[in-house]
Amino acid sequence: MSEPEPKPFPQSISVVLPAYNEEACIEEAVKACTDFFPARFADCEILVVDDGSKDRTAELVRGLAERHPAVKLVQHAKNQGYGRAIASGFAASRCDLVFYTDADCQFDVREVADLVPLLADADVVLGFRVYRYDSVLRCLLSWVYNQLVRVLFFIRVRDVDCAFKLFERHVIERLELESSDFFVDTEMVARLSRLKARVVEKGVRHYPRTAGHTTVRASHIPRTLWTVARMWFRIHFGRRRPA
Repeated sequence: MSEPEPKPFPQSISVVLPAYNEEACIEEAVKACTDFFPARFADCEILVVDDGSKDRTAELVRGLAERHPAVKLVQHAKNQGYGRAIASGFAASRCDLVFYTDADCQFDVREVADLVPLLADADVVLGFRVYRYDSVLRCLLSWVYNQLVRVLFFIRVRDVDCAFKLFERHVIERLELESSDFFVDTEMVARLSRLKARVVEKGVRHYPRTAGHTTVRASHIPRTLWTVARMWFRIHFGRRRPA
């Protein structure tokens, strides 16, 4: 006897997928979303933010949008950076909940179903990677980076740069992001702390990338450290907006 289908969540959800030169993965990433979110939520939109890709990413998304009304393309004329892609997706979102993940298929979007119930007592659910599938160098750099930002920004989360985060709409409306690069995840969590948002964490499975390639390099370390220093000053000494 087959198990009954789970009931749809009553909320609507905006799914933000930042993408840069992801023609090898984007169709699989969008299909995973169209297979899951319309069936599990009262309403949904899947916002693919093409950050000035030089390949066929935008073209493929346009084709997907013609077949799936929930799919929408948000496009940058030229590459502006990962942080700006996420900010553009957040600005274009309209639903009760906002979820974002990368378009490289290293997460299973169906695990969002485990995050939604946690919002009963929280405003934000932050994923942390379980059994991380990255190179030894990248895992080491990530560990060092996480230790650094925990000390500087008083962030007590397991995996600050995990690209699997779910937000209530009211948080997104107050979350003003400035970072244009991969530091955006750290800025996001630091600002959540300043906003006194209720944050919980949930482990999510991490999978190896099957196509395409990462744009994160060890050579980015000096620039990242400079970005960390600037953002530390802005968050702790910059002008505060009223709550």
